[in-house]
Amino acid sequence: MNYVSVENLTKSYGIKVLFKNISFHINEGNKIAIVAKNGSGKSTLLKILMGKEIADSGNAIINKDIQVVLFDQEIDYDPNLTIDEFMMTLDSKPILALKNYHKSLLSTDSVFIEQALADMELHKAWDLENEMKQILSQLKITDLEAKMGTLSGGQIKRVALAKLLTETRAEHRHTLLIMDEPTNHLDVDMVEWLENYLNKAKITLLLVTHDRYFLDSVCDIIWEMEDQNLYVHNGSYATYLENKMIREENLNATIDKANNLYRKELEWMRRQPKARTTKSKSRIDAFYETEKVAKTDTRKDGLELDFEMKRLGNKVLELKHIDKSFGNKLLLKDFSYQFQRGEKVGIVGKNGAGKSTLLNIIQGLEKADKGEIEIGETISFGYFSQKGLAYKEDERVIDFIKEIAEFYPLANGRSLSASQFLRLFLFDDQTQYSPISKLSGGEKRRLHLMYILYQNPNFLIFDEPTNDLDLPTLTVLENFLQQFQGSLIIVSHDRYFMDRIVGHVLAFEGNGKIRDFVGTFSEYREAKSREETLEKNTVIKQEPVKEPEALAESNTKKRKLTFKEQRELETIEKEMPELEKERAKILDQLNNEADYEKIARLSAALETISEKLENHEMRWLELQEIL
Repeated sequence: MNYVSVENLTKSYGIKVLFKNISFHINEGNKIAIVAKNGSGKSTLLKILMGKEIADSGNAIINKDIQVVLFDQEIDYDPNLTIDEFMMTLDSKPILALKNYHKSLLSTDSVFIEQALADMELHKAWDLENEMKQILSQLKITDLEAKMGTLSGGQIKRVALAKLLTETRAEHRHTLLIMDEPTNHLDVDMVEWLENYLNKAKITLLLVTHDRYFLDSVCDIIWEMEDQNLYVHNGSYATYLENKMIREENLNATIDKANNLYRKELEWMRRQPKARTTKSKSRIDAFYETEKVAKTDTRKDGLELDFEMKRLGNKVLELKHIDKSFGNKLLLKDFSYQFQRGEKVGIVGKNGAGKSTLLNIIQGLEKADKGEIEIGETISFGYFSQKGLAYKEDERVIDFIKEIAEFYPLANGRSLSASQFLRLFLFDDQTQYSPISKLSGGEKRRLHLMYILYQNPNFLIFDEPTNDLDLPTLTVLENFLQQFQGSLIIVSHDRYFMDRIVGHVLAFEGNGKIRDFVGTFSEYREAKSREETLEKNTVIKQEPVKEPEALAESNTKKRKLTFKEQRELETIEKEMPELEKERAKILDQLNNEADYEKIARLSAALETISEKLENHEMRWLELQEIL
């Protein structure tokens, strides 16, 4: 089934053309990721598909039988609503049935109660309520009575994500789910849960993300937006990179040919008299097309950096027996660590574990409750925080960078101009001379990053640098950091980014415990997973189970069900059909019952059986996971 058909779509803002004559189709079951640098028109394209923006030309036809649902960076909410009330603002028949059912629990109107129960069954609202609770639980949303206005930005985003996922399940109709950076503000456990959820869900998805592991797991089609065009790549992120490299090699070959032709045609142009024949005019038109190709700028990947930074002394940074708490919450307990020259350390852990607090303590922005901090005399920190960039509204990008210095120093006395450095981070000449206020949110984030790096610090501290950065910028940043000779601390939930940069992990594991792990982020996750599996198997092994089969299974790497679990599974599989029959029987009685007292008894029985059935289903899934 075709969901969306777009033909020759063009959109500009002033003289800046975002995309020109692009065409594509979205069919049922497609899971598509959009890759482009910030400012290329990703968000604008999504808004056009949502009907919130109008294209300059072309057609975007949305199938009338589908609903389009958007998860945006900007969340619209009433701060006075509780989380539960916010979730119930969904406009769908199952949610309406759920609302009426909750009202019916307080009602004495037998007709209303009977209709509420019938609607719950008709719209499968029992299943929806259960799924909503599971989604909220997985996203660590537990206090449903909390007001939306009291939540942090990350919490609001998680609640909005839970609402969106519930919405896609609420209506049993065809849905195109559009998600703009859904993994921002999620910790790794939540990202992996969402990854698994979207991977298994039978949905049609259009996704913008900077998380390459997430992209590879969920999507099998990549749209690349570049130079006003849209290129389609079927396959993984690696396939996209390979196709892009081939295209750029072909482009360079075309430019070389155009340059040779351009020199010949330029000589002819200079010899021609002012009066032109029709034949010569067509040649003149061809000359200008050749000139356009010959002057295509491919310098963005052509800069090799060899840094000349302030020397790091023998003493870099040492933390001695640091303690830090907020009220009863212990973040750091007796933490000691000595950073080495050129060391690249990743800091990981759940949201609220104390990662940003440690960064603030290191820089003197916050005081430790106990302990000492020794910072080398030659250390110059560069701190890229989650806060926005401070700038004057009318200030141009190039002038903002030149306020630091006209040139960025390289080794052997060489240097990069401010303009060259901006170009390295994907700011073309036109954007460099634009006011900062005209940049997109992602471009401002990229400029903030550049502002930190251009100051040439020798100790970089990055707090979630990948949030709101596009993939092309992340690739440039990764290449920059791999060549960086100074010390580096990164707090990030981006697994791909961490794996490329850091080889040493400090993991916040809760209650003030920080684990020192030598290896990549993925290696740490694998080690932790093995330990958790071993702990579970140890518990199972210690249970007084007499059956020899179960004892043997506990020693295998990939265990089978214990005898007890096997019996439990058989019992559940036997009871579930019986419960289904009992539930159907009660529903049938409810539909034909007029006596209020009997309706109340039947409703209570229905709720008990539904709850037992749900528990059986959840336990059945857990046992199937083990199998």
